[in-house]
Amino acid sequence: MTEYLLHPRITENKDWATVLFVLAFGIIAVTKSVYGNRFGDFINLIFSDKYSKIYRDSSQLKSSFTISLFFVQVISFAFFIQISLSIFGYAAKTDWILYIQIITFLIFFILSKYLVEKIIATTFNIEEFMEQFNLQKITYRTYIGIIILPINILLFYYNTFSQNIPIAIISIILVLSVIAYSLSIKKYQNLIFSKLFYFILYLCTLEIAPYFFMYYLFTKGSA
Repeated sequence: MTEYLLHPRITENKDWATVLFVLAFGIIAVTKSVYGNRFGDFINLIFSDKYSKIYRDSSQLKSSFTISLFFVQVISFAFFIQISLSIFGYAAKTDWILYIQIITFLIFFILSKYLVEKIIATTFNIEEFMEQFNLQKITYRTYIGIIILPINILLFYYNTFSQNIPIAIISIILVLSVIAYSLSIKKYQNLIFSKLFYFILYLCTLEIAPYFFMYYLFTKGSA
């Protein structure tokens, strides 16, 4: 008599990721529909500085356009972080609990950093400058987030990518971030030089130290 051993079939649940990808593209579609001209200028940001010239007022930082695409940015970067951890063997890319932890950390980190920047800017009377400078950074960071969103979809649903792929993407992101940061500094160079001490203080405490600290914690935890 033949005996059959039944083994439970373990399948990865990817429905939650599909919902988030659809949500992200839905937000983009609604934003494009509501802000047609502005969205067109935003998409051409890499080719033209028209968007940064028109929407440079600090009040744009709290506009519905910026806030809606901020959520797309966070969704995209959270996926990229989790997928990268998965490719390097530190996590499973289908772990929705880990994704919640990553996206919660990102939102907390960004908002906490922004609040600290507001306090420092108010203390040193450079609030208007910091608002405009933050707007520029968020604009370019959101642009990068939207660019890597379709790449995240490919990396998430296919398993045949080497570790060189996320390394190459991270390198490109870093290069684009440095370029965007340099353009922002060049744009506000007169104001920066007039408050050079405060800008250096801001740069060291809020732009370099947090990322160095996170890198130290990650490398120490992996050791």
